[in-house]
Amino acid sequence: QVQLVESGGGLVQPGGSLRLSCVASGFTLDAYAIGWFRQAPGKEREGVSCIRSSAGATYYADSLKGRFTISRDNAKNTVYLQMNSLEPEDTAVYYCAAGPFCSERYYDTAALYDYWGQGTQVTVSS
Repeated sequence: QVQLVESGGGLVQPGGSLRLSCVASGFTLDAYAIGWFRQAPGKEREGVSCIRSSAGATYYADSLKGRFTISRDNAKNTVYLQMNSLEPEDTAVYYCAAGPFCSERYYDTAALYDYWGQGTQVTVSS
């Protein structure tokens, strides 16, 4: 059974950090590009970042560059999203997704991703 499971979300104060994990089961993660998306209450889902399967090239939403870092550990079948200097506006449910490729232009195109996790809640609040 193909499955993606996110973890690492929680409540954090503004300025804090969290590292989200996305673990795959039922397939080999290193053959896929992995994207992170988020959806805040009352807002549309937006692309956060993606990492290619080969060479590990990474892409980010412009507004998040410098604060978020995506990485992968293929041996653990896991992709991470390190989030630093968190702001209340980062509060959302964060999802990972697997697809055949990603690029700077299409990293946030949800239709290109085949498998999705259930999401993990991130709340930034004092």
